[in-house]
Amino acid sequence: MPPHRPPTRSAAHARTHALTRVRERRQHLAAEAARVMVESGIRDFQLAKRKAAQRLGIVEDAALPDNREIEQALREYQRLFLGERQQQALRRRRDAALPALEFFAPFQPRLAGPVWDGTADAHSPVLLHLHSDDPDAVSCWLSEHAIPARPCQQRLRLDREREGEFPAWRFVADGLEFDLCVLPLDCLRQAPLSAIDGRPMRRGSARQLRELLLAEDIALHEASRHGR
Repeated sequence: MPPHRPPTRSAAHARTHALTRVRERRQHLAAEAARVMVESGIRDFQLAKRKAAQRLGIVEDAALPDNREIEQALREYQRLFLGERQQQALRRRRDAALPALEFFAPFQPRLAGPVWDGTADAHSPVLLHLHSDDPDAVSCWLSEHAIPARPCQQRLRLDREREGEFPAWRFVADGLEFDLCVLPLDCLRQAPLSAIDGRPMRRGSARQLRELLLAEDIALHEASRHGR
């Protein structure tokens, strides 16, 4: 067996160059996926990634960014190209979410998705998680209050072992789309897993949303006082 030789300087340089190219391609593809999401109103990270890869002609698996990279690129795209418009769309949806959380209080609701995490735009619905072990309770509540909601399903992973389709409802109020997903009561203790990072989803109660809106108002007031 020939003796092991350390890589030459040229080989090390070539490897570094190749890694840099892969990193740049991942960043480029993440930015394109973010653009696809904003322009098309897509919230499926995998679908946006596939569309972006097709547009750019990228087929190498190593060049495909993960969902966290795409979310970071989405926030940066919104900051650079949407600015105040995105902030206004987000605030409008958060303002609308608060009375909705109060209305669905019997189901211990939580605000989830882009409206809670801050990436909502003009395409984003207001996503609420409702909790009940009675499969008909939310349907009856909607009927009692004459809310014309459309039934559908949402696929979620509750934990590492449990994944499935859960009953959901969609309706429009004041020009905004609301998505309700009905989860078992034990999901109050631990939220379903996020498709972005596999951790429990970030969610907020009505009280937490009030605190968030108040903090936003204070920050806006302070910025206006200092002329920013």
